[in-house]
Amino acid sequence: MSKRILFKHARLLDPASRMDRPGDLLVEGEAIAGFGTLEGATADQVIECGGKALMPGLVDMRVQIREPGEEHKENLVSAAHAAAAGGITSLATLPNTQPVIDDQSLVEFIAREARKIGLVKIFPYAAATRGLQGKELTEMGLLAGVGAVGFTDGVKAIANAQVMRLALSYARTFDQLIVQHAEEPSLANEAGMNECEWATRLGLPGIPAAAEVIMVERDLRLLELSGSRLHFAHVSTADSIDAIRKAKARGLRVTCDTAPPYFTLNETAVGDYRTFAKLSPPLRGEADRLAVLDAIADGTIDAIASDHSPHDQDSKRLPFAQAESGAVGLETLLALTLAPVHQNKLELMDVLAALTCKPAAILGLKLGQLKEGWPADLALVDIDRPWRIEASKFKSKSKNSPFDTLPVQGRALRTMVNGKTIFELDS
Repeated sequence: MSKRILFKHARLLDPASRMDRPGDLLVEGEAIAGFGTLEGATADQVIECGGKALMPGLVDMRVQIREPGEEHKENLVSAAHAAAAGGITSLATLPNTQPVIDDQSLVEFIAREARKIGLVKIFPYAAATRGLQGKELTEMGLLAGVGAVGFTDGVKAIANAQVMRLALSYARTFDQLIVQHAEEPSLANEAGMNECEWATRLGLPGIPAAAEVIMVERDLRLLELSGSRLHFAHVSTADSIDAIRKAKARGLRVTCDTAPPYFTLNETAVGDYRTFAKLSPPLRGEADRLAVLDAIADGTIDAIASDHSPHDQDSKRLPFAQAESGAVGLETLLALTLAPVHQNKLELMDVLAALTCKPAAILGLKLGQLKEGWPADLALVDIDRPWRIEASKFKSKSKNSPFDTLPVQGRALRTMVNGKTIFELDS
């Protein structure tokens, strides 16, 4: 007989239906069995919520795990524990590993290992081009058949327009998603900083904001030719957001996400060559940061992802131009995304939708909603709980966060996947 778990006296939050009400929720086995006023319901375990928020677990659609190949930076086990601590119950992992995830055996490896670990659900992207070289397309139909949730060249743009057009057309055959890192490579450089007065003062060559919108506008034209589905990752500029907004109004099948650094920080966070603030795309100007917030509010930005990019000390403790780009983000995604809510700049339901049901829908996953019969992937969250980010205490193997020591509000108290508690915060 399936185990029954009853969450009592919760604040039930379901962004998909905009439900925000007090009540109880019953889990039976691996699924949600009911919610609302459940007086008299019997259960094997009762969890007293004390009015805290019970909501769908977060669905993080952009994570780098580093396994296979660079397990000293992160592996499937450490990433799963870090995600669980952040209230994340499902994540999609990029294919830029060593070797690249561009064949069936590696897609199956990720899915199989995730099942063996038995914590968060891990869904692999497969490479759009073989070896991420931007030349020859992978076998998308076969890769989708073994579990790939989309196709991307990870932190590289598909630079060749003809290859991108073919990728979009081929993906349409299988109704698959192409995910693009929107940056014109010939305008980028290793310095990894936004082109601005601050970069000039530091003596660093800058990456112009135009590098993003040029790629966005090109790919939107190609999308019109193919009628496929296209997703832009970690958008960071007002111009690219405006182009996507207009494309949506024209009925194109385009979606996009951003990450907390792009609505929390601006280019000045680099300070005096602070490599933990070196990201790809780079942190932008204040006007762009505000534009990202506005786009979350009006729904132009569909999802908020952690953009988790773990690096060890040897990769970051280098001169700025030589340091790797990226920051860890699994354990801080929820709190950083709630910050604009606490500041009355964004609505709670809008940001929770961008963390749950919207990314799940983009990836075609039956997740991210409080719905009877759906998987009991849940996060019990104290939305107002204050805490201070301490990178040294992260469950992730890597500690490269630009938010270290930042005071925040909002923390996962318990994380459940398929009716099994996989994380509980120490009191």
